[in-house]
Amino acid sequence: MEFQDYYKTLGVDRKASDADIKSAYRKLARKFHPDVNPNNKEAEAKFKQINEAYQVISDPEKRKKYDELGADWEHGVSQEEMMRRYAQQQRAAGAGGSGADFGGGGGGDFSDFFSQFFGGGGGGGRSGFGFGRGGGRTSRGFSGFDFANQPVRAPDLHADVGITIMDAVKGAKRRLDLLAEDECTTCGGTGMISREEKQGKARVIRSASPCPTCSGTGVVQARRTLEVTIPAGVTDGTQLRLKGQGGRGPRPDLNGDLFLTIRIESHPVFQLADRSIRVNLPVWDYEAALGAEITAPTVDGRVSLKIPAGSQTGRVMRLRGRGLPARGKEPAGDLLYELKVLAPTDMTAKERTLMQQLADSFTARGVPDPRAELMASK
Repeated sequence: MEFQDYYKTLGVDRKASDADIKSAYRKLARKFHPDVNPNNKEAEAKFKQINEAYQVISDPEKRKKYDELGADWEHGVSQEEMMRRYAQQQRAAGAGGSGADFGGGGGGDFSDFFSQFFGGGGGGGRSGFGFGRGGGRTSRGFSGFDFANQPVRAPDLHADVGITIMDAVKGAKRRLDLLAEDECTTCGGTGMISREEKQGKARVIRSASPCPTCSGTGVVQARRTLEVTIPAGVTDGTQLRLKGQGGRGPRPDLNGDLFLTIRIESHPVFQLADRSIRVNLPVWDYEAALGAEITAPTVDGRVSLKIPAGSQTGRVMRLRGRGLPARGKEPAGDLLYELKVLAPTDMTAKERTLMQQLADSFTARGVPDPRAELMASK
């Protein structure tokens, strides 16, 4: 009898979480499903191996027992010794006579290894596990032979949400259309439907087949529309968590979460710099030279701004606390105006004369050449 490495079959680590195991199973089930691979014996055999592996390591109690067996196997203990120890463990646990039979000692579509340790073959006594007796939860599918196993939490959803800088400052509401993977309610997320019958106190699985609703994947596609509130003060890349708004599980407390990543759209006037907002502010040369009071834009309107006399291109005027509002421990940002001094290009003859008189006055006074330092460095 060959030992079955169920973790290797599903391609997961021995310390994999329930969610990782379920995700790996779903991917493989989709790939090797008989409906996807008609008349493919190799894919059919692989599909059976995948389901067998999932039946064991998706169930906490059977996974624990299997791991105890597997630890010995990895340390080189013979298969006969493994089986002997496992049979002793089962007898000590009082499992005889209360387990699952799969239609006779052969175990149906399951491996000899599975039938020996989790089914009814080898030795006459049923050495498997009970089916929901004593008040345990009975699954609608084929995901565990104890059927008192803890259900797996549904997957989380992730989505990007685009907002404007104005939305980041004031907050906003967005209506989202989501495509989610919800647990199939027909099979309980297992992907399999079993046909059972009672034999005394035991419930016997006679056969199992892929769920017709989800085609054996355990999930169904579901579209949902959700209105979400974007709080004021978020930055680009901020992640918001909406608890319970992800994939639907068998109970509300097992729903996944929805994680929204904020993406702030570019704007022709306002640019984000951390929590501050920058504006490139053009001013005329005479405004910069003489000083002026001008009107400047803000995210929510306009503001009167005083330009000091003698201002140059690159000078930054700051309005404190007028950037993104405070959020949590993050303080409010500032509104920053970076001046860009412009020279007039469309002048009348009189304006040109006045400009020439200004230039002549500078020369007569000996105003330094602004390029003198550049020339001296050559």
